[in-house]
Amino acid sequence: MRQCGAAGSRESRYLREDSNPGGHGHNYVLEVTLEGEPDPVSGMVFDLKLLKDVIRREVIDPFDHRFLNHEVPPFDRVVPTTENVAREIWRRLEPRLGENRSRLHSVRLYETDDLYVECFGDR
Repeated sequence: MRQCGAAGSRESRYLREDSNPGGHGHNYVLEVTLEGEPDPVSGMVFDLKLLKDVIRREVIDPFDHRFLNHEVPPFDRVVPTTENVAREIWRRLEPRLGENRSRLHSVRLYETDDLYVECFGDR
């Protein structure tokens, strides 16, 4: 798991009257689940150091401490709901995590301790 801080705003019809029109921040927690056959030598489905590097490059570096609506495509065109952020994370990770023995199974993104969305790609 990794916390990622990001800010975003929603179109005015989604905001309460007391919401900040300049956006508000979130400290997301991301869980990524892979599935597949373990390597007979290492016993791993996917090298965890490589997984950490992929998540950092594709998600943490571009999203962390960014104003999603202005700094992170596609959120200049798409409202950065937790659901849409999870879908975008899936889109960024899926092509990089499909080695011979593994594939991306799910992306779970926590907005708060007890509020999350889970994305299974196109399934």
